[in-house]
Amino acid sequence: MNVVFHAEALEGMLASASYYEARSGGLGWDFLNALEQTSQRVISSPEAGPIWRGGIRKRLVAGFPFTLLYSIEPDQIFVVAVAHQSRRPGYWLKRVHG
Repeated sequence: MNVVFHAEALEGMLASASYYEARSGGLGWDFLNALEQTSQRVISSPEAGPIWRGGIRKRLVAGFPFTLLYSIEPDQIFVVAVAHQSRRPGYWLKRVHG
């Protein structure tokens, strides 16, 4: 099963990686690696992530204050957000319902 990112989720993920990399060399790559590991956990056990709302599941990103929010589709895992945990909850809902 493949993981597909919503365009805005991908943008946010790359912006966060750039931010971390600017703060400390290598930290951006650590962030991306942590996201890759989280994605692999989702692929191996997609239903293990608790449902947050509206069928969207969540998995914490180890070592970083982010949550991977996703839906299980018939042929893919669709990531709607790579959400910073202090950001306004549900800011990404328009990606699912709009």
